Amino acid sequence: MQISQKAALPAATRANRRRAVFSILAAAILFALAASCVKALDGAVPLAQLVLFRSLFAFPVLLPLLRQAGGWGALRTTNPMGHAWRTLFGLVGMGGAFYGYSTMPLATVTALGFTMPLFLTLLAVPLLGERVGWRRGSAVVIGFLGVLMMVRPFGAGAAEVVPSLIVLVAALAWALAMITIRRMGEAGESGVSIVLWFAVGSSFVAFSASLPVWIWPSAWQWLLLLGIGIVSALAQLLMTDAYRSGEPTLVAPFEYSGIIWTTLLGALIWAEAPDGWDGMGILILVGSGLYIWWREVQLGLKR
Repeated sequence: MQISQKAALPAATRANRRRAVFSILAAAILFALAASCVKALDGAVPLAQLVLFRSLFAFPVLLPLLRQAGGWGALRTTNPMGHAWRTLFGLVGMGGAFYGYSTMPLATVTALGFTMPLFLTLLAVPLLGERVGWRRGSAVVIGFLGVLMMVRPFGAGAAEVVPSLIVLVAALAWALAMITIRRMGEAGESGVSIVLWFAVGSSFVAFSASLPVWIWPSAWQWLLLLGIGIVSALAQLLMTDAYRSGEPTLVAPFEYSGIIWTTLLGALIWAEAPDGWDGMGILILVGSGLYIWWREVQLGLKR
């Protein structure tokens, strides 16, 4: 009698996979809620201050990681320049995304953020020495065609060209941050060190940049800022747990569920609804990202 693949898997493996899927879905929901909090501020808090409080209010959630890693000694590093570059790229990525959420529909910004795998595929050639075949290369080109359909620089979407470009630069910065993190990890830097040094570095830079434009938030704005920091940190922890509990090939596609949540929240709270061109562009962009993921899985199996 043939045993099904599901039955052949150990119970612990199946439990870990369920946990991974649940964690990544919960992370996607929390990231969408954090984006909604940014949008609800409506640009009333300067961008530098927004980044500052996002980093500061995340510390209470991240500090347990430090205790688990053995205390302050876990912050010792042999790669300060790596952390500096990761902080720079992370700040550009965070600031660009926050700007997008403040000025554009939530679903559009989320979809444009999914150009990060496209940029990562392109950058892997010169920076990591990887080879990209014609299939993945074609998927990247098609994905950027989807971006053009969403932005429509010479049509009805021309007013969103500059905000869209800023969000795309943010996605490029996140791709560079991912490559920097990968390099530091290969050099032996711990994940706890990478996460906490980014929180420390981004807080310092954002505090310095926010001094000239400082405003005192209202009670409602303080609540939103607190929500952005805590919810984002929880989402980050859940995403980390997902990739630790399950294989990346299982987890990665579920990240795209964020499109669903930001679309729903944008429609329910701000009456945002993607038009036909936006919807088609989002489908093409998500489809190309999923194809790149699938192709990575196939190449991994061949290796």
